[in-house]
Amino acid sequence: MNAAANPKFIEIQGVAQTFPTKKGPFPALRDIDLRIAQGEFVALIGHSGCGKSTLLNLIAGLTLPTEGVLLCANREIAGPGPERAVVFQNHSLLPWLTCFDNVYLAVERVFGATENKAQLKARTEAALALVGLTHAAQKRPGEISGGMKQRVGIARALSMEPKVLLMDEPFGALDALTRARLQDELMAIVAKTRSTVVMVTHDVDEAVLLADKIVMMTNGPAATIGEVLAVELPRPRDRVALAEDADYQRYRKAVIDFLYTRQAHVERLAA
Repeated sequence: MNAAANPKFIEIQGVAQTFPTKKGPFPALRDIDLRIAQGEFVALIGHSGCGKSTLLNLIAGLTLPTEGVLLCANREIAGPGPERAVVFQNHSLLPWLTCFDNVYLAVERVFGATENKAQLKARTEAALALVGLTHAAQKRPGEISGGMKQRVGIARALSMEPKVLLMDEPFGALDALTRARLQDELMAIVAKTRSTVVMVTHDVDEAVLLADKIVMMTNGPAATIGEVLAVELPRPRDRVALAEDADYQRYRKAVIDFLYTRQAHVERLAA
């Protein structure tokens, strides 16, 4: 992580989010203050309903806060922008287009006004190569596996050369082995691109393995940041070696303690 370049690359200042409902206003988030450094990998974790995805959508500019302000590179986030790319759990690929064309659409939208078709094609091919999908470029989503579809989604996001990569449980619907493989690939890609990443996850091990910083959310409604844990494990990280690492276990225990002791699951309490 090159935090010295801009230690306050993303700034979230006094943010709250309330949604109107038939039963009246619903306070999803309150008093959110967070700083994310350039090149930092941040994991947002917490129980269902704690506002993780809401916070990610605010950073993406897909929704605007009821209170407070969000900044990216000292500019207010007032809507979506190509400098902030989003990867959802649902890959959202267009099923009638090939993998190449799904990525090319994003490339053309961002760079089409300034680059020729050969340059756009080269960008698309480079993005697919980065996630190891050159061989599947002409296949359609229905012809590839779930893990490969997610890699196309990641390639599409990276093809825009975003300053920030936002990921909403991108591996949540995958089997354990595919998930582990894509986690390893993501670590390699982020090391190469030096992207700033904010990732929503329910998985404690995923958070500790991938993140430089874990932001732990309190239970909703009116959720806020309960604790921020700096994960100072050296990179590159190897999941097999870390399984027996004392520091890894200490970070893992700290997150589990927050989630299941200090923020006992609301569904369990209601049972």
